[in-house]
Amino acid sequence: MRYLRILGAVAAVALCTGAAAPKGKLLENYVREPMPPGFKVMISEVEGPIYTDASGKTLYTWPRHELRNGGTADMKGAASACEDVKLTENAGLMSPYPAGLELPELATRPTCAQVWPPAIAAPDAKPVGKFSLIKRKDGRQQWAYDGFVLYNSVLDKQPGDTIGGSHSQAGGGDTPAYRIPISPPTDIPGQFIVEQENLGRQVILANGFTVYTYDKDAANKSNCTGDCLKSWAPVLAPEVGFQTRDEWTVVERLPGVKQWAFRKQPLYTYIGDSGPRQHKGIDTPGWNMVYTQVAPSPPKEFTEQETPGGIVLADSKGKSIYIYNCGDDSMDQLACDHPDTPQEYRYAVCGGNDPKLCLTTFPYVIADKNAKGNAAWTTMDIDPATGHRAKAGQADALHVWAYRDRPVFTFVRDEKPGMVKAQSWGEFYGQRNGYKAYFLREEFQGR
Repeated sequence: MRYLRILGAVAAVALCTGAAAPKGKLLENYVREPMPPGFKVMISEVEGPIYTDASGKTLYTWPRHELRNGGTADMKGAASACEDVKLTENAGLMSPYPAGLELPELATRPTCAQVWPPAIAAPDAKPVGKFSLIKRKDGRQQWAYDGFVLYNSVLDKQPGDTIGGSHSQAGGGDTPAYRIPISPPTDIPGQFIVEQENLGRQVILANGFTVYTYDKDAANKSNCTGDCLKSWAPVLAPEVGFQTRDEWTVVERLPGVKQWAFRKQPLYTYIGDSGPRQHKGIDTPGWNMVYTQVAPSPPKEFTEQETPGGIVLADSKGKSIYIYNCGDDSMDQLACDHPDTPQEYRYAVCGGNDPKLCLTTFPYVIADKNAKGNAAWTTMDIDPATGHRAKAGQADALHVWAYRDRPVFTFVRDEKPGMVKAQSWGEFYGQRNGYKAYFLREEFQGR
């Protein structure tokens, strides 16, 4: 039960929403950049530092993404591909579906620009730093960051919300062309990067290898010597030219041999990690992976279970938790994984278009009426007949747990704890339209 204990114990000291971090909170430092007037940086509890507009609405890009039969989304330096035009047919970007099929819920289907309002600049706005201006087809100027035009999400309700998208979705393969929140650069040495994971904002080497800290080390002093070095390699800093930062220092192991330390804890790699994004070292007592900030804790009644694919988050009975993923096969790639979006895609993969069968096959995770959530885990009322939000006072509404404002599920065929029979269930291994288990530690990275 190691992972969930770490998450629950540490998350309490790393939560903050707002332009500045409360005293004592462990949050990610970032590099200050010039911004347009009114723009600001907010610290998301889930995504770390993010750029927002003057109203606190998170700013997103929609980078070009190549799918199986073509690509869509915005090209760098080009005008927005997200227009105020209602699309009625799928684009055929994902085989084996041909183009020209009617999209669901056409009567209420919004345009791309209605779901993703463009970040429009004032007529007299001027470029600032990485923020530039690109003219839309209607003649208005749209803000861009690093060459990609910017949007807000209608799903974001509170300042600093990142319900519209995540840094973790900045991938390829068979995933939809996701929108990604923009962030200032992390204040971190060039040997390292930060990646968005379920457990938080993880520090890894730029080549993808996991870094660790050792419980027996003292502040800015390594106690990993002798036999310890047969399994653990200090992450060495350059002999010259390195630059310390507020949270980054160096430990002199030997004259001229310097080791990086983060928040005064020396950093190491594990000899047993034979490739990028392996983390076998965490199985050794006293060794920990490194985060600039950890994610908000899952509901307290949730558990963790060992599975053939790693350690998975589970409900109070040990049933594995699944997240539903979906993006429609249209040129504007609108999301279909949220209760405010069409449910036909989910019904197709969870019950052959039968909502009642879906309720049996992938039951919602029911929440107590008095359950308390946080920035990542919330509760909502769902209409069991439609999959949309229930109306106020609806008698048969289901009160369910949600992750990032999207309901979570269990699977009927997981007969006992540790089963993940619905992992990658759906179209294209669950990446395009389907379910994935919520792994706290995933051994096989997806499929």
